[in-house]
Amino acid sequence: MAWMITFTDLITLMLTFFVLLFSMSNVKVDKWKNMIDALSLSLNPSQTKSAVVSTAKFNISAIFRKRSINLDYLASVLRETINADQFLRRSQLIRLEDRLVIALPGDLVFKPGSAVMTERASKALFDLGGILANIGNKVGVNGYSDPTPPKGGEYVSNWELSLGRAAAVANELRRSGYPDNITAYGYSASRSGQSSKVEKTKRRAMARRVDIVIMPTGGEF
Repeated sequence: MAWMITFTDLITLMLTFFVLLFSMSNVKVDKWKNMIDALSLSLNPSQTKSAVVSTAKFNISAIFRKRSINLDYLASVLRETINADQFLRRSQLIRLEDRLVIALPGDLVFKPGSAVMTERASKALFDLGGILANIGNKVGVNGYSDPTPPKGGEYVSNWELSLGRAAAVANELRRSGYPDNITAYGYSASRSGQSSKVEKTKRRAMARRVDIVIMPTGGEF
């Protein structure tokens, strides 16, 4: 058993020799890290996770809305502008619970039976659009008509006429500098009965109106 003692001493000396060599050598840190990373991937591959790539065209995080202006404050500003303009003075500024509406008389803005604006109306809407261009609120335009079908002209029904007038007002507002999209709707005579308590002549005039609707929320960037 005496050889076991000699063998143990030899192993101890060899281990001491190699430890001494390692302590005297310079370890290249970059190569050492590469080796550790390679061993980590090989011995523990579950740590590798693929990033989830969004496939939707529009993501919630990518949609931003502009800062909107308080409708009560905006109503006071627009009321001064409307009252100062002899043309816009005939329109109505209506503050509803969730929106602000500028009701423009259709007979005042457009030529009879058409969606072509008068020169005076175009100028007034251009000035009004200059104010709306400085707000962040979302704007829409709704066109209406009375039940009487259009006689002659390029429009065969009140649906087309009301939509054409709404689109004409929306285009004029965009031309004046309003930066966001404006949604235009044509309602024909579907809502003419809402003013049944008003005198017939005034009711027909109100039915042929175009509403500029200002929402409390801001438009999208």
